[in-house]
Amino acid sequence: MSTQPTKELETFDNPQIGRDYTIRIDVPEFTCLCPRTGQPDFATLNIEYVPQDRCIELKALKLYVWSFREEGAFHEAVTNRILDDLVKACAPRFMRLTAEFNVRGGIYTTVVAEHRAEGWQAPELVQLP
Repeated sequence: MSTQPTKELETFDNPQIGRDYTIRIDVPEFTCLCPRTGQPDFATLNIEYVPQDRCIELKALKLYVWSFREEGAFHEAVTNRILDDLVKACAPRFMRLTAEFNVRGGIYTTVVAEHRAEGWQAPELVQLP
């Protein structure tokens, strides 16, 4: 059975629903096309989130990211679209997507987009000696 890119994001039940914890996912092989030139843009996606009821399934995420390979998109638009799709799929307490695009014409672009569920407060950071 061959795998194909898809816009469908699968999730699974959060195994620790009563605890705030952070999931960090790095996707170093994101590609899309420049909408002006048609040339490929390469980026690393850094996803950080505090799940609520659902977590993102990683193989589904891989196939979802692959689905952008032939699409033209500005960096800002594609970063926000991916964040919106991830939030829609798993409704996290908090999610941050940092898209670090490789150099193009001597310019690096990093786009950071965040979602925070209404009423959610980040836990206080504990500083140990």
